[in-house]
Amino acid sequence: MVEMQQIIISCIFATIMLLFSSSSFAFNLTLPHEQPFPEHIVEEFHRRVNVSVWRRKTLNLLQEKDQFTCVTGNPIDDCWKCDPNWAANRQQLANCAIGFGYNALGGKGGPIYVVTDSSDPDPRQPKPGTLRDAVSQPGPVWIIFAADMLIKLESPLMVTSFKTIDGRGVHVEITGGGCISIEHVTNVIIHNINIHHCYPKNSDGDGLHIFSSSNIWVDHCTLSNCADGLIDCTVGSTAITISNNYFSHHDKVMLLGHSDDYTPDRGMQITVAFNRFGDALIQRMPRCRFGYFHVVNNDYTSWGEYAVGGSSRPTINSQGNRYIAPPNPNAKEVTRRLDADTEEWARWNWRTEGDLMVNGAYFVPSGDGVTPQYTLASSMQPQPAAFIDQLTLNAGILLPNGYLLFLFFLFLFLFYNFFFFFIGIICRVLREISTKSLR
Repeated sequence: MVEMQQIIISCIFATIMLLFSSSSFAFNLTLPHEQPFPEHIVEEFHRRVNVSVWRRKTLNLLQEKDQFTCVTGNPIDDCWKCDPNWAANRQQLANCAIGFGYNALGGKGGPIYVVTDSSDPDPRQPKPGTLRDAVSQPGPVWIIFAADMLIKLESPLMVTSFKTIDGRGVHVEITGGGCISIEHVTNVIIHNINIHHCYPKNSDGDGLHIFSSSNIWVDHCTLSNCADGLIDCTVGSTAITISNNYFSHHDKVMLLGHSDDYTPDRGMQITVAFNRFGDALIQRMPRCRFGYFHVVNNDYTSWGEYAVGGSSRPTINSQGNRYIAPPNPNAKEVTRRLDADTEEWARWNWRTEGDLMVNGAYFVPSGDGVTPQYTLASSMQPQPAAFIDQLTLNAGILLPNGYLLFLFFLFLFLFYNFFFFFIGIICRVLREISTKSLR
């Protein structure tokens, strides 16, 4: 079904082109690392990826030709999508995070809040049934949606601690003033939400703003066209995983680190995994400061200026990614160091390992490639970049089954009209040729 969904979507776009040519929990972020032993986190991340891909290979060998397996090799998706009753067991998702944000609980153990109203009439007094009312509830809450919704926010949506915003099974779009803000909180999961066209209103206009927060997981979201960043993590935020997302049509995609003067960001630890960086992106995928960043098994389909950059001596561990350089001969380099001369940035620890470079892409490493940091953080290898298509196959929001059926019939309709349109043209041309020859 997953492969069919991808095929149908691709066929539709191809055909169209042819046709039309809780209160907040304060967290002290001036302390040392949230995870003092990052190598343990990365080991667990690698272990789960390896187990998932091994299961995929084993099942492919054992299954009969007419059998279907849901296993994809993506350890996050394989953790919950193989359950036919996932909708009744939604909170199982909280057990599926990997990377530095793997401890994010979200609203696990709390009640289910069903959003029934897409309006946002008064941010100061949230209306019952709205998303704003849901995220302001005390304690753990697991938030789902009664139907497809387009939510136009009047001001930033302030998410409190221990919340999950779960858009699976429907199509939920969030747009408007400021979009989603996660400030001074912990344990938040954002899943399967389309975030776009966010503009400044008591905010910078980020799609998703994470500020002084920890244990955050952003998974299977689609983000595009916002005023500032699509995802910004700043002011000591740490223990974060950004996974399975699809980014497109934006300049400054992802900022990890507040400023070159904010040294508490030395404790920042973020995993960026299984994401697809798509059309019309320029830079910051991510742009890092100070902390430790594991950029692993992502698909970079192009960029305008650079893909991975940073300043203030961040540690960047790039493993198993696919970097496809743009046609511009002056933009082939994956990396960019900012606000530092060569003598300074030559000491920064930036490593590429197992990355696939396409169309002239190249990564400029620096520092010592065998420092204890890298040795401790890379004891288990990530998946080869050759698996990128499989691992990022479903990046972005997951369409509900009803959409799949709709897309299938839309494809049939377009194909039918497309086919007979050209058959008609060919017949007319043949008739004209025949008529002229008879004369």
